[in-house]
Amino acid sequence: MKTAIIASSKDPAGVNIRSNLIRLFEFKDKGEKFGENEVLEYTTQNNQPVKLYFVNEDLIFAEDIDQKIDADILVFASKHRSKENTPAFTVHPIGNFGGADFGGRENALCPSLAFLLKRILIGLNENFSLLKKEKNFQVTMEATHHGPYVKKPAVFVEIGSTDNEWSNTQNGELVAKTIISSIEKFLAFEHGNCWASTLLIGGGHYAPAANRAMLSTNYAIGHICPKHTLEHLTEGILMQSIDVIIPKPNIILLDWKGLGQHKQKIVGLLDSLKIKHERVQNVIP
Repeated sequence: MKTAIIASSKDPAGVNIRSNLIRLFEFKDKGEKFGENEVLEYTTQNNQPVKLYFVNEDLIFAEDIDQKIDADILVFASKHRSKENTPAFTVHPIGNFGGADFGGRENALCPSLAFLLKRILIGLNENFSLLKKEKNFQVTMEATHHGPYVKKPAVFVEIGSTDNEWSNTQNGELVAKTIISSIEKFLAFEHGNCWASTLLIGGGHYAPAANRAMLSTNYAIGHICPKHTLEHLTEGILMQSIDVIIPKPNIILLDWKGLGQHKQKIVGLLDSLKIKHERVQNVIP
Protein backbone atom coordinates (compact mmCIF):
# COMPACT_ATOMS: atom_id res chain seq x y z
CA MET A 1 0.00 0.00 0.00
CA LYS A 2 1.41 3.38 -1.05
CA THR A 3 1.25 6.38 1.28
CA ALA A 4 1.81 10.04 0.39
CA ILE A 5 2.68 12.68 2.98
CA ILE A 6 1.92 16.12 1.56
CA ALA A 7 3.16 19.49 2.85
CA SER A 8 2.94 22.98 1.40
CA SER A 9 5.72 25.53 0.97
CA LYS A 10 3.14 28.18 2.00
CA ASP A 11 2.56 26.50 5.38
CA PRO A 12 5.22 26.98 8.11
CA ALA A 13 3.98 23.98 10.09
CA GLY A 14 4.07 21.79 7.01
CA VAL A 15 7.60 22.98 6.21
CA ASN A 16 8.60 22.23 9.82
CA ILE A 17 7.09 18.72 9.79
CA ARG A 18 8.63 17.96 6.39
CA SER A 19 12.10 19.07 7.57
CA ASN A 20 11.84 16.78 10.58
CA LEU A 21 10.67 13.85 8.47
CA ILE A 22 13.76 14.27 6.29
CA ARG A 23 16.04 14.71 9.31
CA LEU A 24 14.71 11.78 11.33
CA PHE A 25 13.94 9.19 8.66
CA GLU A 26 15.71 7.87 5.59
CA PHE A 27 13.80 9.75 2.92
CA LYS A 28 15.75 9.42 -0.32
CA ASP A 29 15.75 11.36 -3.56
CA LYS A 30 15.04 8.89 -6.37
CA GLY A 31 14.86 11.48 -9.10
CA GLU A 32 11.08 11.97 -9.08
CA LYS A 33 9.51 15.42 -9.16
CA PHE A 34 6.05 16.81 -8.45
CA GLY A 35 5.85 20.08 -10.32
CA GLU A 36 9.15 21.81 -9.62
CA ASN A 37 9.73 20.08 -6.27
CA GLU A 38 11.57 16.84 -5.56
CA VAL A 39 9.65 13.83 -4.25
CA LEU A 40 11.43 11.91 -1.50
CA GLU A 41 10.75 8.28 -0.59
CA TYR A 42 10.98 6.28 2.63
CA THR A 43 10.49 2.52 3.00
CA THR A 44 8.66 1.37 6.11
CA GLN A 45 9.77 -1.51 8.29
CA ASN A 46 7.31 -3.74 6.45
CA ASN A 47 8.67 -2.61 3.05
CA GLN A 48 5.84 -0.24 2.13
CA PRO A 49 6.68 2.99 0.24
CA VAL A 50 5.97 6.39 1.78
CA LYS A 51 6.52 9.37 -0.51
CA LEU A 52 6.96 12.94 0.70
CA TYR A 53 5.44 15.58 -1.58
CA PHE A 54 5.99 19.34 -1.43
CA VAL A 55 3.41 21.59 -3.13
CA ASN A 56 3.28 25.33 -3.67
CA GLU A 57 -0.43 25.87 -2.99
CA ASP A 58 -2.62 25.91 0.10
CA LEU A 59 -3.40 22.33 1.02
CA ILE A 60 -7.10 22.91 1.64
CA PHE A 61 -7.49 24.12 -1.96
CA ALA A 62 -5.39 21.38 -3.59
CA GLU A 63 -8.51 19.89 -5.15
CA ASP A 64 -8.25 16.42 -6.70
CA ILE A 65 -4.55 16.18 -5.83
CA ASP A 66 -5.08 12.44 -5.41
CA GLN A 67 -5.53 12.20 -9.19
CA LYS A 68 -2.00 13.55 -9.67
CA ILE A 69 -0.26 11.38 -7.06
CA ASP A 70 0.31 7.63 -7.16
CA ALA A 71 -0.80 6.77 -3.61
CA ASP A 72 -3.50 4.84 -1.76
CA ILE A 73 -3.41 6.98 1.41
CA LEU A 74 -2.95 10.75 1.75
CA VAL A 75 -1.57 12.32 4.94
CA PHE A 76 -1.56 16.12 4.92
CA ALA A 77 0.93 17.81 7.28
CA SER A 78 -0.45 21.24 8.08
CA LYS A 79 -0.91 24.17 10.39
CA HIS A 80 -3.99 24.61 12.53
CA ARG A 81 -5.65 27.93 13.35
CA SER A 82 -8.02 28.77 16.18
CA LYS A 83 -9.68 31.96 17.36
CA GLU A 84 -8.17 31.50 20.81
CA ASN A 85 -4.67 30.73 19.42
CA THR A 86 -4.56 27.66 21.67
CA PRO A 87 -1.38 25.59 21.19
CA ALA A 88 -2.48 22.22 19.84
CA PHE A 89 -1.78 19.01 17.98
CA THR A 90 -4.85 17.98 16.00
CA VAL A 91 -6.02 15.27 13.61
CA HIS A 92 -9.19 15.14 11.55
CA PRO A 93 -10.89 13.73 8.45
CA ILE A 94 -11.82 16.06 5.61
CA GLY A 95 -14.96 17.04 3.76
CA ASN A 96 -17.96 19.29 4.25
CA PHE A 97 -21.28 18.64 5.98
CA GLY A 98 -22.61 21.76 4.27
CA GLY A 99 -20.90 24.62 2.45
CA ALA A 100 -17.39 24.59 1.01
CA ASP A 101 -16.01 27.95 2.13
CA PHE A 102 -12.60 26.45 2.89
CA GLY A 103 -12.03 24.09 0.02
CA GLY A 104 -13.55 20.78 -0.95
CA ARG A 105 -17.06 20.39 -2.32
CA GLU A 106 -20.38 21.29 -0.80
CA ASN A 107 -22.02 18.38 1.05
CA ALA A 108 -19.18 16.04 0.11
CA LEU A 109 -17.13 13.84 2.46
CA CYS A 110 -13.77 12.31 1.59
CA PRO A 111 -12.84 8.67 2.27
CA SER A 112 -11.46 8.16 5.77
CA LEU A 113 -9.43 5.33 7.32
CA ALA A 114 -10.91 5.19 10.81
CA PHE A 115 -8.13 2.98 12.18
CA LEU A 116 -5.40 5.29 10.88
CA LEU A 117 -7.08 8.30 12.52
CA LYS A 118 -7.21 6.37 15.77
CA ARG A 119 -3.54 5.43 15.44
CA ILE A 120 -2.54 9.05 14.85
CA LEU A 121 -4.53 10.41 17.80
CA ILE A 122 -3.07 7.72 20.07
CA GLY A 123 0.41 8.54 18.77
CA LEU A 124 0.02 12.29 19.26
CA ASN A 125 -1.25 11.72 22.78
CA GLU A 126 1.54 9.28 23.70
CA ASN A 127 4.32 11.42 22.23
CA PHE A 128 2.90 14.57 23.79
CA SER A 129 2.88 12.92 27.22
CA LEU A 130 6.66 12.51 26.93
CA LEU A 131 7.17 16.25 26.53
CA LYS A 132 6.91 18.99 29.12
CA LYS A 133 4.55 21.28 27.31
CA GLU A 134 2.51 24.12 28.77
CA LYS A 135 -0.72 23.04 30.44
CA ASN A 136 -2.98 24.74 27.92
CA PHE A 137 -1.58 22.69 25.01
CA GLN A 138 -4.34 20.53 23.47
CA VAL A 139 -4.15 17.14 21.78
CA THR A 140 -7.46 16.62 20.07
CA MET A 141 -9.49 15.24 17.22
CA GLU A 142 -11.47 17.82 15.28
CA ALA A 143 -14.76 17.45 13.48
CA THR A 144 -14.74 16.83 9.73
CA HIS A 145 -14.08 20.05 7.85
CA HIS A 146 -12.48 21.80 4.84
CA GLY A 147 -10.83 20.59 1.64
CA PRO A 148 -9.30 19.51 -0.53
CA TYR A 149 -11.77 17.19 -2.19
CA VAL A 150 -10.16 13.82 -2.89
CA LYS A 151 -11.46 10.36 -3.67
CA LYS A 152 -8.73 8.51 -1.77
CA PRO A 153 -8.55 8.10 2.02
CA ALA A 154 -7.12 11.25 3.58
CA VAL A 155 -6.30 12.74 6.96
CA PHE A 156 -4.92 16.08 8.19
CA VAL A 157 -2.36 16.14 11.02
CA GLU A 158 -1.77 19.64 12.33
CA ILE A 159 0.21 21.91 14.64
CA GLY A 160 -1.66 24.88 16.13
CA SER A 161 -2.18 27.66 16.43
CA THR A 162 0.40 30.48 15.85
CA ASP A 163 3.79 30.82 14.24
CA ASN A 164 5.42 30.14 17.61
CA GLU A 165 4.02 26.61 17.53
CA TRP A 166 4.11 26.08 13.74
CA SER A 167 7.86 26.75 13.55
CA ASN A 168 8.90 25.03 16.77
CA THR A 169 11.28 22.18 15.91
CA GLN A 170 10.17 20.04 18.84
CA ASN A 171 6.58 20.25 17.65
CA GLY A 172 7.57 19.32 14.11
CA GLU A 173 9.56 16.37 15.40
CA LEU A 174 6.63 15.11 17.48
CA VAL A 175 4.28 15.18 14.50
CA ALA A 176 6.85 13.66 12.14
CA LYS A 177 7.47 10.74 14.51
CA THR A 178 3.74 10.28 15.04
CA ILE A 179 2.98 10.19 11.31
CA ILE A 180 5.62 7.56 10.51
CA SER A 181 4.91 5.33 13.53
CA SER A 182 1.16 5.52 12.91
CA ILE A 183 1.53 4.59 9.25
CA GLU A 184 3.79 1.67 10.11
CA LYS A 185 1.49 0.34 12.84
CA PHE A 186 -1.57 0.80 10.65
CA LEU A 187 -0.01 -1.01 7.70
CA ALA A 188 1.17 -3.81 10.01
CA PHE A 189 -2.44 -4.20 11.18
CA GLU A 190 -1.30 -4.13 14.81
CA HIS A 191 -4.86 -3.41 15.95
CA GLY A 192 -5.95 -6.81 14.69
CA ASN A 193 -9.72 -7.29 14.71
CA CYS A 194 -10.36 -5.58 18.04
CA TRP A 195 -11.37 -2.12 16.74
CA ALA A 196 -14.76 -1.04 15.39
CA SER A 197 -15.20 1.89 13.03
CA THR A 198 -17.96 4.41 13.59
CA LEU A 199 -19.38 7.82 12.73
CA LEU A 200 -19.90 10.35 15.53
CA ILE A 201 -22.84 12.74 15.25
CA GLY A 202 -23.10 15.83 17.46
CA GLY A 203 -20.85 17.84 19.71
CA GLY A 204 -18.62 20.80 18.97
CA HIS A 205 -15.84 21.33 16.48
CA TYR A 206 -13.38 20.16 19.09
CA ALA A 207 -14.56 16.77 20.20
CA PRO A 208 -13.76 15.70 23.79
CA ALA A 209 -16.24 12.82 23.53
CA ALA A 210 -14.49 11.64 20.37
CA ASN A 211 -11.11 11.89 22.07
CA ARG A 212 -12.31 9.75 24.97
CA ALA A 213 -13.87 7.19 22.64
CA MET A 214 -10.75 6.99 20.48
CA LEU A 215 -8.32 6.78 23.41
CA SER A 216 -10.20 4.60 25.87
CA THR A 217 -12.52 2.30 23.88
CA ASN A 218 -12.25 0.04 20.84
CA TYR A 219 -14.15 2.54 18.67
CA ALA A 220 -12.36 4.26 15.79
CA ILE A 221 -14.15 7.36 14.52
CA GLY A 222 -13.91 7.95 10.78
CA HIS A 223 -15.98 11.14 10.49
CA ILE A 224 -17.57 13.61 12.89
CA CYS A 225 -20.71 15.56 11.99
CA PRO A 226 -20.73 18.39 14.56
CA LYS A 227 -23.74 20.11 16.05
CA HIS A 228 -23.41 23.28 13.97
CA THR A 229 -23.84 21.29 10.73
CA LEU A 230 -26.77 19.10 11.81
CA GLU A 231 -29.25 21.32 10.00
CA HIS A 232 -27.60 20.14 6.76
CA LEU A 233 -27.67 16.43 7.64
CA THR A 234 -30.00 14.69 5.22
CA GLU A 235 -30.45 11.00 4.53
CA GLY A 236 -28.17 11.33 1.51
CA ILE A 237 -25.32 13.02 3.37
CA LEU A 238 -25.68 10.58 6.28
CA MET A 239 -25.39 7.56 4.01
CA GLN A 240 -22.49 9.16 2.15
CA SER A 241 -20.62 9.75 5.42
CA ILE A 242 -21.11 6.11 6.40
CA ASP A 243 -20.09 4.79 2.98
CA VAL A 244 -16.76 6.70 2.88
CA ILE A 245 -15.56 5.42 6.27
CA ILE A 246 -13.17 2.48 5.93
CA PRO A 247 -14.07 -0.08 7.18
CA LYS A 248 -17.78 0.66 6.93
CA PRO A 249 -19.36 1.22 10.36
CA ASN A 250 -22.03 -1.06 11.79
CA ILE A 251 -23.02 1.43 14.49
CA ILE A 252 -23.27 5.22 14.86
CA LEU A 253 -22.31 7.04 18.04
CA LEU A 254 -24.37 10.02 19.17
CA ASP A 255 -22.99 12.81 21.34
CA TRP A 256 -26.36 13.09 23.03
CA LYS A 257 -25.75 16.35 24.83
CA GLY A 258 -24.23 17.73 21.66
CA LEU A 259 -27.26 17.08 19.47
CA GLY A 260 -29.18 19.99 20.98
CA GLN A 261 -32.56 20.56 19.36
CA HIS A 262 -31.81 17.98 16.66
CA LYS A 263 -32.17 14.88 18.88
CA GLN A 264 -35.53 13.74 17.52
CA LYS A 265 -34.52 14.46 13.91
CA ILE A 266 -31.32 12.43 14.13
CA VAL A 267 -32.78 9.48 16.03
CA GLY A 268 -35.79 9.40 13.73
CA LEU A 269 -33.55 9.44 10.66
CA LEU A 270 -31.36 6.61 11.97
CA ASP A 271 -34.35 4.53 13.05
CA SER A 272 -36.08 4.99 9.70
CA LEU A 273 -32.95 3.64 7.99
CA LYS A 274 -32.60 0.83 10.56
CA ILE A 275 -29.11 2.01 11.49
CA LYS A 276 -27.91 0.91 14.91
CA HIS A 277 -26.91 3.77 17.20
CA GLU A 278 -25.70 4.35 20.75
CA ARG A 279 -25.02 7.37 22.92
CA VAL A 280 -21.28 7.92 23.10
CA GLN A 281 -21.68 8.77 26.80
CA ASN A 282 -22.74 5.15 27.36
CA VAL A 283 -19.58 3.66 25.87
CA ILE A 284 -16.83 5.91 27.24
CA PRO A 285 -15.54 5.43 30.80
